[in-house]
Amino acid sequence: MSETQRSSFHGILLAATILTLLATASRSADIKTLRKQAEAGDANAQFNIGSIYENGSGVRQDYAEAAKWYRKAADRGDVRAQYNLGILNQNGWGVPQDVTEAVKWYRKAAVQGSAAAQYNLGFMYLNGTGVPQDYAEAEKWYRKAAEQGDVDATRILGLAYYLGKWVPKDLVQSYFWFSLAASRASGDEYQQASEAKDRVAKELTPEKLKEAQRMVAEWEKSHP
Repeated sequence: MSETQRSSFHGILLAATILTLLATASRSADIKTLRKQAEAGDANAQFNIGSIYENGSGVRQDYAEAAKWYRKAADRGDVRAQYNLGILNQNGWGVPQDVTEAVKWYRKAAVQGSAAAQYNLGFMYLNGTGVPQDYAEAEKWYRKAAEQGDVDATRILGLAYYLGKWVPKDLVQSYFWFSLAASRASGDEYQQASEAKDRVAKELTPEKLKEAQRMVAEWEKSHP
């Protein structure tokens, strides 16, 4: 490497170092500002501080600190914090593992319309985790998530109605949910849902298939 090249290379390193220091300083200032807002009771800032600690963004990752700030935001009704607090409690990240507490926070978020929380609450009821096993409640919450376009929830409902294990077997409903899953999925998920829909179609009578297709068309029309 020539003297000129070394000089240029050192200049690049110096510039990169300065930019890194400036970015670090900026993040530190942002966190300080957020913390002031959070300590003043701003739920959005409290959620953001929690997210920063959960992900280790500019700070050492600290699930306990994340849980602390999520709890403050969740108590103020922040649906994102409620859902995340459910995750932390279910897995025992930063807090003692407590599936009953997880259900409590999932429910609060689910009632506010979080599809992810509705899906998780359905899972908890299906498996009797943190609540008594209740298939009707599981179907109810999976359905709410599916109606918001949650692909996993639509696939689960399609399979549930096909097998008839924890809901009555209903191939029309199975076709309906697998069709919605296929219309919202991509890649492997689309392929799987599409193949499942076609498999169910072969088991339907022509009349029942028309009924199922009509249900799908009406749903798509009312939920563009």
